[in-house]
Amino acid sequence: MHQDTDPDWEERLAALWARIDEYAGQAREAEFRAEVDRLVNELPGNSPVAPFERACAFDSTGHPDRAVTLYREALDLGLDGYRARRTKIQLASSLRNLGRPGEGLALLEPELHAPSDELDDAVRATLALCLAGLGREREGLSLVLGALSAHLPRYQRSMRNYARLLIEPAPDEGARA
Repeated sequence: MHQDTDPDWEERLAALWARIDEYAGQAREAEFRAEVDRLVNELPGNSPVAPFERACAFDSTGHPDRAVTLYREALDLGLDGYRARRTKIQLASSLRNLGRPGEGLALLEPELHAPSDELDDAVRATLALCLAGLGREREGLSLVLGALSAHLPRYQRSMRNYARLLIEPAPDEGARA
């Protein structure tokens, strides 16, 4: 929860997002965005949560071009904490979708060193997509295998090693250089 919101507002927002699939189709998607607007209009005028939620609504209804500016506005207004990390993930994804994976990569790489939370795997998955967009699929695969390894009931050590070996040079490669 952000300082500009309260539990009731957050619950109403979560309930709206839980129903997003009911808003399929272009006209209904506009209705969904209008519902998000109604909620964020309850927030103070300079709330960074407002552009973030509007960006999410545009992004989720197929308008990453409209979302990018709003995500940046949210960060510029000082969005912090959990929503700021979500913003960076979603902004990087939108940039990739718009053919700008390098910008997404630059935005998300610092998140690999941020304090760990439940979004760690989303960071790695989005980074992997950005890397693939740049023709660096082996690095992307390494990231997702490393993230996946933590969730496996067995073979965790093997998968971590395979992930590392995808990006490390072979022992005799260095001798040839």
